[in-house]
Amino acid sequence: MTNIFEESAQEYDDWYARNEFAYRSELAALKAFMPTEGHGLEIGVGTGRFAAPLGIKVGVEPARAMAEIARSRGIRVTRAYAEALPFADDSFDFVLLVTVLCFLSDPIQALRETMRVLKPQSRLIIGMIDPDSPLGKS
Repeated sequence: MTNIFEESAQEYDDWYARNEFAYRSELAALKAFMPTEGHGLEIGVGTGRFAAPLGIKVGVEPARAMAEIARSRGIRVTRAYAEALPFADDSFDFVLLVTVLCFLSDPIQALRETMRVLKPQSRLIIGMIDPDSPLGKS
């Protein structure tokens, strides 16, 4: 899956500018679940479109082109896969995954890894798009 994200990183990022209402709606929905403090991680940070405005400073992204754009937004990006996170146990107060699980080769392993890096009593925020919704069909 990384190839499409390497080849289309700028096109992906531009979608959010062209569809600002949808983007702002997604941000507002996610913000309602975000903790007000703590050390966070976005898995599948992409171009940083969610991490940056939500105050998340650390991201994981396997696609080099996407990671470069996220870095330009001030995100400290590690090129890695969700199924093998390069962080110690109990490292984060919260983890965000936005439309990531559907692209993973092993989403169950990715969730195991997510739980491993989360501290006890922490928060996992998952944003998904219903494939049958107008946004999911676009």
